[in-house]
Amino acid sequence: MQTLDKFLGIDYPVIMAPMFLVSTPEMVKIALDNGISGAIPAMNYRKEGELKKAILDIKAHSSKSFGINLIVNKSNTSYKKQLREILDSAPAYVISSLGNPKELIFEAHKQGIKVFCDVVDLKYAKKTEDLGADALIAVNSLAGGHSGIYTPQELLASLTANCKIPVINAGGVATNQDLKRVMSLGAAGASIGTVFIASEECSVSDDYKNALIKYGKADIVMTTRLSGAPTSVINTDYVRKVGTKPNFLEYLIHKNTFLKKSAKSIITNMGMKKLQNAAFNATYKTFWCASVSIESVKKIRPLAEIIQEITKN
Repeated sequence: MQTLDKFLGIDYPVIMAPMFLVSTPEMVKIALDNGISGAIPAMNYRKEGELKKAILDIKAHSSKSFGINLIVNKSNTSYKKQLREILDSAPAYVISSLGNPKELIFEAHKQGIKVFCDVVDLKYAKKTEDLGADALIAVNSLAGGHSGIYTPQELLASLTANCKIPVINAGGVATNQDLKRVMSLGAAGASIGTVFIASEECSVSDDYKNALIKYGKADIVMTTRLSGAPTSVINTDYVRKVGTKPNFLEYLIHKNTFLKKSAKSIITNMGMKKLQNAAFNATYKTFWCASVSIESVKKIRPLAEIIQEITKN
């Protein structure tokens, strides 16, 4: 099966993962300059035209392949607007998350844009493959943010044996050794996030970056307090204080038949505000998304240095 570097025309089979309120055009530019790809969540941009402007800005810097992450379910009330801006500015690929990507795949392919789909199991992987997805992002149990349920070994074995399109590992990769391991398991490449947060060029707070150094893999826990879906975060004093289960309001929204249709949107928007505070307004009330890969983070380094360490031969 074709590896990601050949598939995207880049030097190394790595995507700098799209991280909500963390990934920036500047980080993607550095990624492209150092031989890997990068992606940004469309949800990072709230005002009309901002997403299109960011895409065109990156394209003006480099002709290399980069992508945009798009949430395609009803929780994303800006979906139509974001899709239009993506189609107008045409990044190399779109990563779909949390929903049915049928419309996205159909419209993107008309513009020559590839679509990679986040999947956590074989059932959904086969559905997206049948819809015409170009590649699968295999989100495993070691991923930061919204993680999967299967180990990298389990998920890669299942998808590579039963799917014909490239399978990109997401979760558990922070070093060159990690990258080689998932490639040996059949992955076409790796989507890597957490380790890049601890970079000089990343614009999150110093407290967030230093937490990646201070804490280890044993300090990663799952919470449903951010978006309603299980999300891996650092188990800070605040997380321990508030707990990782939905509060009474969140529970009512999920259980109330009248509110159920709006629940995902309400919970997601509540979570985004918390994530925004965690990323840029560090206080004791912080939720810092990260994966078990923080075990490999020992210091804050230039982004180019981190990329070069991961991709060295």
